[in-house]
Amino acid sequence: MGNYIFLVLVLSSFFGLSKLFAKAGIDSWKAWVPIYNFFELSKALKKPWWWALIMIVPGVNIMMYGVYGFNVARAFNKPSNTDLWFASFLPYIFFVKIGMDPTAKFIGLDKFKNEPSTIIKNWVDPIVFAIIAASIIRGYFIEAFTIPTSSLEKSLMVGDFLFVNKFAYGPKLPQTPLSFPFAHHTIPGANTKSYLEWLKLPYFRLPGFGHVENNDIVVFNYPDGDTVLLNFQDRSYYQVVRDLADDMKMKGLQYDSSKTDAYYMMMARNYLNDDSNPLGEVKVGKIVARPVDKREHYVKRCVAIAGDKFEVRDGEVHINDKKQATPEKAQHYYYVATNNSLFGEITQSKEGGFPTLTNQKLLDELDIYADEAVRRELIRNGDTTTYYLNMPADVAAKVRQMPGVLSVKKYVEPKGDYDARVFPHRSAFGWNNDNFGPLIIPKAGLTVPIDTHNVCLYEKAMNTYDDGIHQVEVKGKDVLYDGKPITSYTFKQDYYFMMGDNRHNSADSRSWGLVPFDHIVGSPFFVWLSIKYSEKNQISGASFVKGLFKNSKEGKYRWDRFLCYVDDGKLHSIKIPFLVTIFAIWGATRWNRLRKEKMKPKAKGAK
Repeated sequence: MGNYIFLVLVLSSFFGLSKLFAKAGIDSWKAWVPIYNFFELSKALKKPWWWALIMIVPGVNIMMYGVYGFNVARAFNKPSNTDLWFASFLPYIFFVKIGMDPTAKFIGLDKFKNEPSTIIKNWVDPIVFAIIAASIIRGYFIEAFTIPTSSLEKSLMVGDFLFVNKFAYGPKLPQTPLSFPFAHHTIPGANTKSYLEWLKLPYFRLPGFGHVENNDIVVFNYPDGDTVLLNFQDRSYYQVVRDLADDMKMKGLQYDSSKTDAYYMMMARNYLNDDSNPLGEVKVGKIVARPVDKREHYVKRCVAIAGDKFEVRDGEVHINDKKQATPEKAQHYYYVATNNSLFGEITQSKEGGFPTLTNQKLLDELDIYADEAVRRELIRNGDTTTYYLNMPADVAAKVRQMPGVLSVKKYVEPKGDYDARVFPHRSAFGWNNDNFGPLIIPKAGLTVPIDTHNVCLYEKAMNTYDDGIHQVEVKGKDVLYDGKPITSYTFKQDYYFMMGDNRHNSADSRSWGLVPFDHIVGSPFFVWLSIKYSEKNQISGASFVKGLFKNSKEGKYRWDRFLCYVDDGKLHSIKIPFLVTIFAIWGATRWNRLRKEKMKPKAKGAK
């Protein structure tokens, strides 16, 4: 309905423009030709012709409508504050109002050439066009991101501030263009969504520079983020439902042996739908659905592309039955046995109260994050203390050489040891993080057999991602698609399997399944800043000021990661070329200014 209303508003504005064009001596029919009408309006207002090109850009063109409205109000001698506000925020209706107003006469903008309002000249105009320019760059070319979690540690690290290239795979047009500038899904400082769904555009992607390939690091919209608990946005709604259903069943609070798992899932959803109920000590809060372009941004490594056969065997990734090289900085958990309590005892951190180890100095030197140092209790066996530590292979090799270390053994979840938090969350598959699959990754046009056993692998693609909302259900021995039995399914788009390099501490496709192509955003290409956080590195990450005078290992700032471009997760410094370019631009600008000053004619009487 919102789309139809917006279409009516646009057509109404064209009608209003036809009346305004007649008053300005322009052929009325030109008002009905999209884009060309604003080109003619720009000429009449004596504004740059390229303003009309901005009207092609979804989302930004809505702001540009207000810019045109503001100038039209003045050009037709309606400069009162009421008219300017009306024209800026409701230009569609304002064009009709002023077009039908017999008192509105076209006088042009000449009297505003020397802007009488210093606020408009010095502040409003520059700010509006800065927002418009930044919105175009952010929406279609480059967007700034921060790495918030350790999923790709140590390839892309917590605290990396980077730019993402949206042309890598083709920029997506916004599907919800009515949104607050520079906010993703929530207005900063408020628990309120930053967008309106009155206007929804269909999915469309512009051509990109390439295609998603194996081992690319990719930014994408989190598929499981289509439904969110506003008070628990850092948790998957679907995993909360599963956990709550298990609690209801296993703890016997509402246990009934005659009820199925589906019954307990329904009970869990009903509980969450009542936002007066608590989850822990906090109320559940509202449950909201988010469109694709407003779902949380995640960044992972694409380990399998459309058409691949994907499998994890004892922690090693296999594609089409071939073992793949492990990323250089990939992390795993290790059992570290010591005879001297090398890493100390378990304690509560002052930063957030999470459990950690007392030997923070050693953890910091090895860059083992404090909040990942205790995921299991210490194992005591006589004088031997065994720790469970998350680290890359090179750090594990260093630890193995330390005095008092008896052994360092990589942890691998045994095959068949079912993990309920691992996709597809069915005990019949018995998958876990280290032994997963095999799974065929869907490709556009690929047809796969569907039965009551494997439908759970592709259900989300079939009922949500592929072709709008459809009903998929198992009834007896049949799989029903919109009420009709099916034995196969043909996919409409490509899908991908994403994993973090932090293999035992990553919420990735092993948790929630496939990533559709329409969720792909872009590729990280430049890290401009990198800092440590005190909850991760409690010693070196503690001080902003002292860190300025320390190296990357001992201080808060990872100087070696500043101004680096990203290639396959590896960083390559461009500090020297960057600084040379800055100084060259500064020098050229200064030389040009001095040259112009010398060329100015001397004042009369000067000697």
